[in-house]
Amino acid sequence: MLSKQELPTPVLVAQTADLLQKKQWMMAAAESCTGGLISAACTDLAGSSAWFERGFVAYSNDAKTELLGVDAALIARHGAVSEEVARAMVQGALAHARAQVAVAVTGVAGPSGGSAAKPVGTVWFGWATPAGVVSEMRCFAGDRAAVRAATVSHALQRLVALLT
Repeated sequence: MLSKQELPTPVLVAQTADLLQKKQWMMAAAESCTGGLISAACTDLAGSSAWFERGFVAYSNDAKTELLGVDAALIARHGAVSEEVARAMVQGALAHARAQVAVAVTGVAGPSGGSAAKPVGTVWFGWATPAGVVSEMRCFAGDRAAVRAATVSHALQRLVALLT
């Protein structure tokens, strides 16, 4: 039997859908390093319009500011890959969507762009529910595709846990 950490993305999406529909809540996603993969995973499930409201691909710093209202000074002060920006992104997603729940991701997928402080694989997450905002940093191993896939999986896994 698979552990929760090993659940395939379609199973996590189905769990997310079930939990959101039971609560009659909608979800939004604000994505940087995943470039829309969370939104794509969610909308791969037929009937997702009943619980997935919208996705924002805010890859550039300007997009984070323009689409989500993230303060450019916050990005300049902490960097795009930071707890502060992940929290601002998830709050911006809720502010710009008709949703009660949101997830945000910002990270360094690689193969370049990393630093000693933020190596390739570093991803900051933000989750917002009516109970509040939660943030977390993870560092994933592997190539760009592996980092992005792990980010999608972790974003949904933690969202399921927060909704349970």
